[in-house]
Amino acid sequence: MVLVVDDEDIMRESLTAWLQEEGFEVEAKATGAEAVEALRQRVYDAVLLDLRLPDMDGLEILKLSKKYQPNTPVLIITAYGSVDTAIKAMKQGATDYITKPFNPEELSLTLRHIMEDLRVRRENIYLKLQLEKRYDRHGIVSKSHKMERIFDLISTIADTRSTVLIQGESGTGKELIARAIHYSSNRAHHPFVSVSCAALVESLLESELFGHEKGAFTDAKFLKRGKFELADGGSLFLDEIGEISPKLQLSLLRVLQEKEFHRVGGEQPIRVDVRIIAATNRDLEKAVREGSFREDLYYRLNVISIHVPPLRERKEDIPLLVDHFIDRFNMESGKRVEGISEEALEALMEYDWPGNVRELENVIERAVIINKGGIILPGDLPPHLLKRQPHLRAASVHQSQMTLQEVERAHILNTLEENDWNIQRTAKVLGIDRSTLYAKIKRYGLKPNDRQPKNGMR
Repeated sequence: MVLVVDDEDIMRESLTAWLQEEGFEVEAKATGAEAVEALRQRVYDAVLLDLRLPDMDGLEILKLSKKYQPNTPVLIITAYGSVDTAIKAMKQGATDYITKPFNPEELSLTLRHIMEDLRVRRENIYLKLQLEKRYDRHGIVSKSHKMERIFDLISTIADTRSTVLIQGESGTGKELIARAIHYSSNRAHHPFVSVSCAALVESLLESELFGHEKGAFTDAKFLKRGKFELADGGSLFLDEIGEISPKLQLSLLRVLQEKEFHRVGGEQPIRVDVRIIAATNRDLEKAVREGSFREDLYYRLNVISIHVPPLRERKEDIPLLVDHFIDRFNMESGKRVEGISEEALEALMEYDWPGNVRELENVIERAVIINKGGIILPGDLPPHLLKRQPHLRAASVHQSQMTLQEVERAHILNTLEENDWNIQRTAKVLGIDRSTLYAKIKRYGLKPNDRQPKNGMR
């Protein structure tokens, strides 16, 4: 979005029409006061500023623009006789200037160069932040004692070869913990490879993990290296390990025991140096008792166990996470949200967050995108955070009498119905991917109009 500030109607309207024809989004203002208010309300990709305005000095507007939006380029429009003033403006932070009368095509070209430079700078800043966070286990935002104990454990086990099993509810940040282990270890400069075991059917997951030889099956037109080979020297993160089939459980057990594997359709054994980090939101001990998960594989995976607490058990982290996500989504979207109101934060603190940190992340992303005033207000939050739903009240009252599965079933059903059973939208609200949501719908036997009894129990 380009902000055009010029008090001459013909010039302002001509500039607006030309830039729109060139594909720019444009907002035009006739006075300095209107321009300053606009700069306070939203972030622009560039500002075209006429220095001569009836109500304010153009240099003062430039100063305020740099105050409110320090990274937004300002292109000065000036008459030929005022070039000295334009040069003064550049010394005070303007990006460039253009004199009247000017060639519109030259203006478009100048704007595109300015905005491309801004895009590259924003991208470099974001990548730098991501790179710094990548190698810093404290990129996991927390001040809770439970998470501090996990950080201490990560430091202790990072350089060992032992397999790690990370357990916790969906959305608690299990992959972040896995990355923290990898990037705190002596494997940090080797690959960290992640695969979701619930996202693929058995045959595809086998090929994804172990690779396949050319001609191994109908569509195998080329040799493919699997995730184990790609992770050689580094770490392989197996997310949702509790969802793999009995056949793949046996294959994985053999790899852990023998330290080698075969590609699908291959005869030669392949040896790799890979540390296995697995994660699950299922109760694997219960799955072992029920016979759906191999006991020997469970003990091979569970050499070092980490339980990631749900967000409702570390609510002191919510304000830190909110600030972190606001900064991140400001950077990604070009918005300029400064913070959150006490009322909105109170609503977040009172909510139980069944979708955990991922759900909070999605809520803040939505709030940043729709926010217009610079401060997140209750109206920027989803309605279900502002009023306690009957089944959530029941879940709170009867929490000691309900299993986690019963609470989760009730919440998923309610969210599905709130979103008219739109799977993509529901998954986003819950903070899980669609394949996980489909699996939970199947597991709990959910269907439209499948209401819970009033106490939330079945």
